[in-house]
Amino acid sequence: MTVTRHFRTCTLCEAMCGIVVTTDGDRVTDIRGDKDDPFSRGHVCPKAVALQDVHEDPDRLRRPLRREGSSWVEIGWDEALDDAAARLKAIQAAHGRDAVATYSGNPTVHSVGAMLFAPDLMRALRTKNRFSATSVDQLPHHVAALLMFGHALLIPIPDIDHTQHLLMFGANPAASNGSLMTAPGVMERIRAIRNRGGRVVLIDPRRSETAGLVDAHHFIRPGTDALLLLALLHVICADGAPRVSQYAAYIDGVDALCELVRHFPPERVSGQTGIDADTIRSLARDFAAAPTAVAYGRVGVSMQEFGGIACWLISALNIVTGHLDLPGGAMFTRPAVDILRADQRSDRVRFGRWTTRVRGLPEFAGELPVAALAEEIETPGAGQVRALLTHAGNPVLSTPNGQRLERAIAGLDYYVAIDFYLNETTRHAHLILPPTFALERDHYDLVFHALAVRNTAKYSRAIFPKPADARHDWEILNGLTWRITGTLAARTKSLALAQLTPRGMVDIALRQGPYGSGLSPVGTGLRMKTLDDNPHGVDLGALQPALPDRLRTADRRLQLAPAMFLADVTRLEATLERAEPATGELSLIGRRALRSNNSWMHNSERLMRGRNRCTLQMHPHDADARGVDDGEDVRITSRTGSVVVPVEVTNAVMPGVVSLPHGWGHGRAGTRMSTANTHAGASINDLTDDQRLDTLTGNASFSGVPVRVDRIGIRHSHPQA
Repeated sequence: MTVTRHFRTCTLCEAMCGIVVTTDGDRVTDIRGDKDDPFSRGHVCPKAVALQDVHEDPDRLRRPLRREGSSWVEIGWDEALDDAAARLKAIQAAHGRDAVATYSGNPTVHSVGAMLFAPDLMRALRTKNRFSATSVDQLPHHVAALLMFGHALLIPIPDIDHTQHLLMFGANPAASNGSLMTAPGVMERIRAIRNRGGRVVLIDPRRSETAGLVDAHHFIRPGTDALLLLALLHVICADGAPRVSQYAAYIDGVDALCELVRHFPPERVSGQTGIDADTIRSLARDFAAAPTAVAYGRVGVSMQEFGGIACWLISALNIVTGHLDLPGGAMFTRPAVDILRADQRSDRVRFGRWTTRVRGLPEFAGELPVAALAEEIETPGAGQVRALLTHAGNPVLSTPNGQRLERAIAGLDYYVAIDFYLNETTRHAHLILPPTFALERDHYDLVFHALAVRNTAKYSRAIFPKPADARHDWEILNGLTWRITGTLAARTKSLALAQLTPRGMVDIALRQGPYGSGLSPVGTGLRMKTLDDNPHGVDLGALQPALPDRLRTADRRLQLAPAMFLADVTRLEATLERAEPATGELSLIGRRALRSNNSWMHNSERLMRGRNRCTLQMHPHDADARGVDDGEDVRITSRTGSVVVPVEVTNAVMPGVVSLPHGWGHGRAGTRMSTANTHAGASINDLTDDQRLDTLTGNASFSGVPVRVDRIGIRHSHPQA
């Protein structure tokens, strides 16, 4: 056997940590951080071992499965792809092209092959019923970026390596490793802010893992971040003219924003937010006075009823304090594969061109809010969804009112899943097409380089060859595309792309990117050979000012006060008169753990061993009021359902708020997962509500779900034991 060290990027979250994978023949013997990676510098989190665990997992599917009654039968690839294409085409022929829906899960973005080949399949299907995990996560950030800067991926990135003041809303980088802020070793980067005399402040309903490392943490009532941001902007505008002189030649909406926030003094919002007026003024003035500063928000901001407004106002706060597009502020990347440059039509607003059939929810970038998928399957009539194609997703556990969606999916005429696990969703499929896993395929991060705190590039070669009877996800997608299109031209294009491969496509994009030298075979610019010669990655420098050239709005102007957001503030303002919660009602929020980023990672015994992490965190005051002791089972009930979990009594949540982690709820019959996991847990999405949305953007509103918690009285071992 030959011991070999391989250098690649971990694909299990957004951080893009460099890792060294040591193999002995066909076995992985070690995974650790790559100290020579110029971006991550040796940092790695506990999740990295899951790359080995998933690669070797006996539960992972490796050949196509067709459901026959209550059994699964392995079939060949050509038969499977022929069957899938024929069934989908037949349903569209009988019921219209929108009778087929698609769903892409979070892991899609971690596969360069899927990112490059899925769009062609979507175009081949020609359905308007396209859904993804975007609308249960970061959609409001994309809408704000589109309306303000002209492109959904022009999301300002915190330049945390050079800032003196970081103000975070609803973010927990200690668990997420950074999100919409690709920053391996993010907590060390945040500690460095304080070490150089800077300040870090966190606004969150939960004293999270990140809260232990900041200068100040302030509780806020779930779903009220937009009100707080309006008050912060009120203070900035009231104290003097906004500092926008550097944007004067290309900014619109300064007066409109200041007129809007004039109506939201801190005293008006303090009762609703739970933050007193003096603290709000101090937060605003400290931020404005810092020589460099950046405001940053994540899922706690976007997964709420006013996520769109909140994401807009975070950028507005960076702008009016003069902290946009300057080192140490909120900046824009210059990635080696420039997705914005490739999209020549990016100045066209792609929002609301069509709506869902039942509720009229808006399309964004060709996708509809996934909270509407169940009703689109259940409701008869023209355009009813009768078939589903999913890629790398488990929406039963990841979308609101998962039990309703599960019932709807179980009743479909046809469902084909591209996935290598028989999970809580795919167990209802008629056909499962399992792709290769990360260690068997090449990788380049198309999206996360565009969201990184530093410009870098890195290409990871496959560690193990693709098994003979296996298909990469791009091969599956490509095979379905030409079969569904059914033309000679489609077949010819498919063959050409198969010969080019994702590697060839990335090479072309690198050559045509901002650091490349074009398609000439000679030259010194960045190309695939450069990355092959630098397996640890290439450092392309710190973020640099990019405006106004980077703007993609139709008039190439920065829109500080988009009309859609201004109009939506009326809906937000009405919440100031909202009645107090019903007696005994609590506000449910989610949380994530560093060791369980996605539900399919729960199959890793090494990550899941130890204490039960699926507990309901509850403040001692709320526990005492219900006679609940630490470690006892409680029943949580919402409008959509109920679950039973052990309670964890803790001061980490503010009074009136309870927290349950996402991704759990295993143990359903018919899955082949979690055999190593003794804690099946309960799904928070059996409690979340598909009717609770940010109606402006269509994103699911997970934060602040009204629930009741009742004592059952069964006591387990201490949840921390």
